[in-house]
Amino acid sequence: MHKKIELNAIHEKIKLLRSTTQELSSIGEDYPAIVRNTARIMASIKMLEINISDAVELESQSLAGFD
Repeated sequence: MHKKIELNAIHEKIKLLRSTTQELSSIGEDYPAIVRNTARIMASIKMLEINISDAVELESQSLAGFD
């Protein structure tokens, strides 16, 4: 159970990273370097989501099915 708590915390931080990166991209849209670099950051965040967030969400869904 301790591992699930850690994964949920990581999942929340990934969501925060996505939100912060989207905000930075919006406010820096007139700066090409910001646009390029936030696009790269978003690609890395997507990999984190595939590796962690998707697993957390699938686990939550499967546990909900057993209630």
